[in-house]
Amino acid sequence: MTGALELRDIAETIAREAGELAFARRAEGVSIAASKSSLEDVVTEADREVETLIRARLADLRPDDAFLGEESGAEGGSSGLTWVVDPIDGTVNYLYGIPDYCVSIAVVEGEPDPLTWSAIAGVVFAPAKGELFRAAAGSGAFRGDERLAVNTDVRAELALIGTGFGYAAEKRVRQAAVVGSLIAEVRDIRRIGAAALDLCSVACGRLDGYYEWGLNPWDQAAGALIAREAGARVEGRGGAPSDRELTIAAVPELFDFLLERVG
Repeated sequence: MTGALELRDIAETIAREAGELAFARRAEGVSIAASKSSLEDVVTEADREVETLIRARLADLRPDDAFLGEESGAEGGSSGLTWVVDPIDGTVNYLYGIPDYCVSIAVVEGEPDPLTWSAIAGVVFAPAKGELFRAAAGSGAFRGDERLAVNTDVRAELALIGTGFGYAAEKRVRQAAVVGSLIAEVRDIRRIGAAALDLCSVACGRLDGYYEWGLNPWDQAAGALIAREAGARVEGRGGAPSDRELTIAAVPELFDFLLERVG
């Protein structure tokens, strides 16, 4: 069976190619292909083209593996492994020319459900910033060749916390109310607009913690593994794995503080 490090290297090679394609298409100009859950939730032609590229490369290299992509859906396999892909995480940033967008590729064992899968390897590549984050289960997390570790000895009142908002207006209003309460207890709050990069920011110490409701499997598959391998505690409610209901990634001493306030 292919090892975690080899799977990580496959993900890295494909993520770099896919990111270069996304970056090139952004330079040419972005066209909106469709709206999804709401008018604010857009998909660009580049999202679809990048996912098609990733899917084709994986089909060539790993024909027996399953696939779950944000844009093209699921396809079964026989190996017990599933590639979980977000071709452009942070599509609104991408649309507006904000450099905080990325390609996220993970491979998991088991059903493509964060509650039951076991993440094996993950890569997050931000082409506009030239940063690549990668991890393999049990082998640590890296940005380039730099091994990552979360911040330590962080008190709540000095913590920088990240979050994200849903697309539906009524959900954003409720989420903003939580931010309004939490911001008085921490150093500050950041809303970057790309869940995979938020999770990597916890891994590399740019954030001390991050929480969000409503993440899809492809939003968190790679980033959650990278954060965990860097020493973050990544969970949902009641000690369960992070999922669509709630994702919290934080330095261990901050986790319970965040859970009490946003869980």
